Amino acid sequence: MASSAARGARIELRGVGVTYAGGAVAVQNVDLDVAAGEFAVFLGPSGSGKSTLLRTINRLIEPTAGAIFIDGVDVRTLDPVVLRRGIGYVIQAVGLFPHLTIGANVGVVPALLGWDRARIAKRVDDLLALVRLEPATYRDRYPRQLSGGEQQRAGVARALAAEPPVLLMDEPFGAVDAIVRASLQDAIRRIHRDLGTTIVFVTHDVDEALRLADRVVVIAAGGIAQAGSPSNVLAAPANDTVRALVGIDAESRRFAETRPLLDRADG
Repeated sequence: MASSAARGARIELRGVGVTYAGGAVAVQNVDLDVAAGEFAVFLGPSGSGKSTLLRTINRLIEPTAGAIFIDGVDVRTLDPVVLRRGIGYVIQAVGLFPHLTIGANVGVVPALLGWDRARIAKRVDDLLALVRLEPATYRDRYPRQLSGGEQQRAGVARALAAEPPVLLMDEPFGAVDAIVRASLQDAIRRIHRDLGTTIVFVTHDVDEALRLADRVVVIAAGGIAQAGSPSNVLAAPANDTVRALVGIDAESRRFAETRPLLDRADG
């Protein structure tokens, strides 16, 4: 895998499939390249296999077919614990340790990797500032003292703590209200722009996918129905499944046309 100095890693999926005991097929024959530094969004309805596919990348779910490579290294050759410490992972439930301060939560993986205390302290403060949680205010608070949106920001900081070249995000903003969700979306777009980390993000929300993605990967029935830029998926859906999912309308078309302008304005 890429070193911690890398801004983003390339991900390759080759013929990836997941079949559960009893024969249920969750993912089948997926081929996908995610470029280093790309923000790829897996979009699909519940049960489509998008979260299962995401979790094969860090081997939380072991594929039963195919292979996955990160910067050319087959992830099956790596110890799963070592692999996961080198990949950021954010989920809807956040999963902050309630008995640890926010600073200690963010510093968990660097501590496990043997970083010295001064380096951890600097990294914690830098990341809290990056996700716009004032370090002096939030470093010594506990998760119960934070709002849902603040907890999710702290979760993103923790996932980035060991400078991972890959960040996996599994419906991370689904439990917060619309206003907080929009703020978190803005934050992750800014972080992606600033750090260049490769991000794979799962959502069933079409608007969220269109707002965040460099490339939308539409997942249906365990496979890829279409992969392309947001404007491409909107303007030229590959089939009726994609067309029904994205709900082509005039407003969406206008969004697709103006999104590059919005992205340039953000920069």
